[in-house]
Amino acid sequence: MRISVPGDELETKVDAKLKETAKQVRIKGFRPGKVPLREVKRRFGDGIRQEVGSEIMQTSFAQAVQQESVSPAGMPQIEDVKLEAGHDLEFTAVFEVFPEVELKGFGDIEIERPVSKVLPADVDKMIETLQTQRADFEEVDRACATDDQVNIDFEGSIDGELFDGGKAEGNDIVIGSGSMIPGFEEGIAGMKAGESKDITVTFPEDYQAENLAGKDAVFAIKVNKVSESKKPELDDEFFKQFGVEEGGMDAFRNEVSANMEKELGSAIKSKVKNQALDGLKQVNNISLPKALIDQEIERLKEEAIQQFGGQANIDASMLPSEMFTSQAEKRVSLGLLVNAIVEQHELKVDDDRVKTMIHDMASSYEEPEQVINFYYNNQQQLGQIQNLVLEDQVIDLIVEGAKVKDVEQSYEDAIKPAEPAVEANSDEDSAE
Repeated sequence: MRISVPGDELETKVDAKLKETAKQVRIKGFRPGKVPLREVKRRFGDGIRQEVGSEIMQTSFAQAVQQESVSPAGMPQIEDVKLEAGHDLEFTAVFEVFPEVELKGFGDIEIERPVSKVLPADVDKMIETLQTQRADFEEVDRACATDDQVNIDFEGSIDGELFDGGKAEGNDIVIGSGSMIPGFEEGIAGMKAGESKDITVTFPEDYQAENLAGKDAVFAIKVNKVSESKKPELDDEFFKQFGVEEGGMDAFRNEVSANMEKELGSAIKSKVKNQALDGLKQVNNISLPKALIDQEIERLKEEAIQQFGGQANIDASMLPSEMFTSQAEKRVSLGLLVNAIVEQHELKVDDDRVKTMIHDMASSYEEPEQVINFYYNNQQQLGQIQNLVLEDQVIDLIVEGAKVKDVEQSYEDAIKPAEPAVEANSDEDSAE
């Protein structure tokens, strides 16, 4: 975009800036506020013209894109600037624009929607899992077996040489937990306290320590103690740990079942959402402005640093952009597509769904009214909930037009994590 600003406008603003500077500048030999304008112009004229020109270019660029109904996707690159006294100010602004998204119909999107329910056997298994998680270990005088905890000393070697990290004393391991490399726990099974033996195992090919990956190692094992798991009784004391104060076993089962239903609903919703967004991206191939991708890469870098605990010694520039390019492209693409759906279908946030979501979130707190008031009194937090609801409305619209096949699944299969969802994000925060 080539932009021209009349020279009179430029000179008027330059003169005004010179006069303002003359009132404030202090120059040796002149009283404050009495510096001649010609002296100010001689000393500061070029710098003031550059400063005023920069301000005019920013303003005129904003006016130009508004006048031409153009949507920049990032900051412009300013080129070929002509900024001379007695002439019009001219410059070229080079920038990317948001693409015009022509949405294709949702009929080619295929979604497999899990259909499942929580059965009494699922509740029984969950209760047993909860017991196992809160189990204590009691020492026994017998050979160790699966689910037993063994306290061991071990020392590993490869080709007769010890290696770093291969030695420990008084280490607790639960047989069958999979916390050690394959074959290690199986090699210990059947040993009793006081026994020693050597076991041979192979480090996985993808083991994090490259010097050990794929190699055979011999571990000298000594068992110090064997303890078996002792699950807590299903009594009122146990139930209270889960917020069930009265009602006994029936109330506890109802609480567990209700939580499982919530988890199931969330898992199914997540899987449908992932497929809907993936399908949306597949059927709509759009051009992505590099400026938006670069902005998203920076966001992802900041998120990565936060996941590291926001450590002060990690700078975003230290992370290679290539690590985030693919994810950034997916986010930008879906953000543009979701925005297009919102605009073309004139979707508005459903306030009733916002209310329901906030109340559902608040129900898990001891004082839900405080949580509800927090959201409604905090515009930023409320805006985030509104964005989530609007995105849910977009997903509903996609699903309504897509080819949906209901697939019967067990509770365990239905709650298995789906592929990580790519968040529909954009320079306009997708749901605004």
